[in-house]
Parts: sequence; C-alpha cells; structure tokens
Amino acid sequence: MKIFIVTAFIDAGDKKYYPLSNQDVGVLDTLVKQHNSDNQVLKIDITDMFAAQVPQNNLTTVFTPGCMLRLFADELPELPNKILYLDTDVICRKDFSLFYAQALKDTELVGVLDHYGKWFFHHSASKLDYINSGVMLLNLDMIRKTQLFVRCRQLCQSKKMFMPDQSAINKLATTKKIMPRRFNEQRRLHKNTVFQHFTTSFRIFPWIHTLTVKPWEVERVHKQLKLHEYDDILAQYSQLIGKM
Repeated sequence: MKIFIVTAFIDAGDKKYYPLSNQDVGVLDTLVKQHNSDNQVLKIDITDMFAAQVPQNNLTTVFTPGCMLRLFADELPELPNKILYLDTDVICRKDFSLFYAQALKDTELVGVLDHYGKWFFHHSASKLDYINSGVMLLNLDMIRKTQLFVRCRQLCQSKKMFMPDQSAINKLATTKKIMPRRFNEQRRLHKNTVFQHFTTSFRIFPWIHTLTVKPWEVERVHKQLKLHEYDDILAQYSQLIGKM
C-alpha cells in the first residue's frame, strides 16, 4: 500500500501554511512499515505548482486553502490512475476494500452525499446529488480526459465560493457515482460505518450552535462527542506526536 501526502507552502496573506516536514513523513513511513514492509508513505510537495495557479479568490475562506490541493491530483504523475482520496480528519474504521475495488468505467469519481449540503446545493431537481469531497474514489485517467480538475482550479481562481473545492467539483463533474453514507459518515457513528469524517455539525442543546471537533483533539473527542470508539488508536497517536 502506498499513502501519498500532497502538501505545499501557501501564502494566504495574513496566514501562511507550511508543508509537512520530511522528518514527519519519515516517522509515518516507519510506522506503516511495521505492519507491512512494502507499505510506503510518500510526500509530494506541490508548492511551485500551487503558486503558478493560485486560487486567489478563495485563499481566505473559512476553510483552509489546503483543501484545494486535491484539485492538483491530475497533474501528479506519481499517483495511480485510481486513487482513494481522504481528508486528514477522516478515520478508517472498517475494511474499505469493497469501496476501492469497484469499477470506475465512465465515472470521474465516487463519493457520498454531503450531510447538510445535499439539501441546499443539489443540481438535479429529481434527486440529491451534492457530494462531500472528504472521501472520494478518483478515476484520474478520466479526470484528465474531461479536464475536470483543470476546470475546477480555474473556477477557484475566478470565483469566490463558500466551500471552494467541493463546490467546484459538484458544479463541474459530469459523471459521478453516489455511495451509501457508511463510506463517509459525517454525523454520528453507526455499526456499519467504514469511514467516519469529523466535520462541523449543528447542535440544538443547550442552544443552536455549530460544533467542530477533529480526531486529533483527543480530549474534546471524549468530552464533547462522548466518543471512545477510537481510544486504542488515539493512544497510539498521542505517543506518536511526541516523536514528530
């Protein structure tokens, strides 16, 4: 198994974002090799590529501009034609081989409906079709042919959007397949959840508010989400960050 980390230095004016260090990548590579010596963690720094196509109108949204790095996947020859993309706030809970193994003929990407966005941003009058971009199975060969990501990058350069990369993908993708929510669970854990995505959610009690808790915020995962499903890997994570 190969895990690719796409990273970059991004100058967003008041904020600057720095790429993951080689040292951190080395720690992760050593970790995955403990399970299988053929496993690899590979870093792809696209600082120059990003600087040449800066999504200027979307550098200062409420979302980190790093979310738009996924839109450069078609420009990276290191990546295989079929790749599973995961946001950094996604935890894999069950075997995802059936999700990955599905055929992608005539399909640019596979995803799951966005928990909230599906009600507000769908493009079809007859069905819900607005996907969440945090978990996607990508057919890079077809994406290169349709120039989907090229057009997405251009749109992010020219038009300011609330969720820039996700909005662009949903607006411009012509062939996508929608899978059940267990492959990108954005609300609460279920018995059949394969990928749990720690997104922002709305809460009613004791008042209407939003709640954002990321999986690396271990204490908040326990106290605010009341979630102990991942205590074993969170304990490993707490030990790991001491080495990075």
